[in-house]
Amino acid sequence: MSRYYRPLVQHGTARPDEAVPLAGQSLWFTHAEALSRDGASQVVAAADIPADVLQRLSRPRAALSGLDMARPQIMGVLNATPDSFSDGGIHSSVEAARAGAIEMVSHGATILDIGGESTRPGADFVPADEEITRTRPVIEAIRSETNALISIDTRKAAVAEAACEAGAGLVNDVSGFTYDPELAPFCAGLGAPVCVMHMQGDPATMQDNPVYENVVLDVYDFLAGQIERLEALGLNRDLIIVDPGIGFGKTEDHNLALLRNLSLFHGLGCPLLLGVSRKGFIGSIGQEPRKTARAPGSIAVALDGLSQGVQIIRVHDVAETAQALRLWAAVR
Repeated sequence: MSRYYRPLVQHGTARPDEAVPLAGQSLWFTHAEALSRDGASQVVAAADIPADVLQRLSRPRAALSGLDMARPQIMGVLNATPDSFSDGGIHSSVEAARAGAIEMVSHGATILDIGGESTRPGADFVPADEEITRTRPVIEAIRSETNALISIDTRKAAVAEAACEAGAGLVNDVSGFTYDPELAPFCAGLGAPVCVMHMQGDPATMQDNPVYENVVLDVYDFLAGQIERLEALGLNRDLIIVDPGIGFGKTEDHNLALLRNLSLFHGLGCPLLLGVSRKGFIGSIGQEPRKTARAPGSIAVALDGLSQGVQIIRVHDVAETAQALRLWAAVR
């Protein structure tokens, strides 16, 4: 019977001798919840976790393109699209995107995620050539303006190749490298950092009726399998980020289950990215129908993720998030 181990994360300078650091951060744990598909969960001491799992949970994550993974990093969302769910059209011109990028970095973003195809629920497919037309000029325009790591948000190899030629240094695939069979080999050959996200279905249909046997363990197993696939192609695990894909083929209950169990995903041995900014469940639970007014709820969930050791938070509202993060860090 396979077991999965979710660290019961704590923080503070006073800690017992048996405390184990979480992913090389200041967070630590002495116990974990052992989960399985076939039985009830139980709490076990960290010393009782299998050595290989404990090593993945505790080892420091390597710096990613110079970014320290022992400290929270902010990824700013910059969509060069007319129809993204909350910011479509805002950065659709090159000059608007350039200005938006400079502003995000000035407020604390260390990664900029550039997208040319909306992945909101029900979104239409965008051909690769159109996606390239939207994103490549933006990347070229901002590359010389900032030292931030530029991420291309795409599931297509042709788009990733054009973006990397223009200056992108990270490939963020919402399909988890299941859409385009050429994308994973391209990234492995380039040796470029990647983000593997989980999504059930595709943007056009993903919210129709998402069903899981066990959403937390199903997502974990998918990500573990994709990491193994990328490693088999020659990509080092230190270059792989994982994202459970909140809101992508998940109901509200699925999202909440994943958020409660985020620390489990450190068992994959990779930096963990969390993207909840302005999403539907933020609006429904927070009782805010206006997408652009969901910063408070988005920040609340992001900070809870950071308390579970998430290394990267993907946000629209960079200035507000950075302010909250500074206060959160000071208090802790």
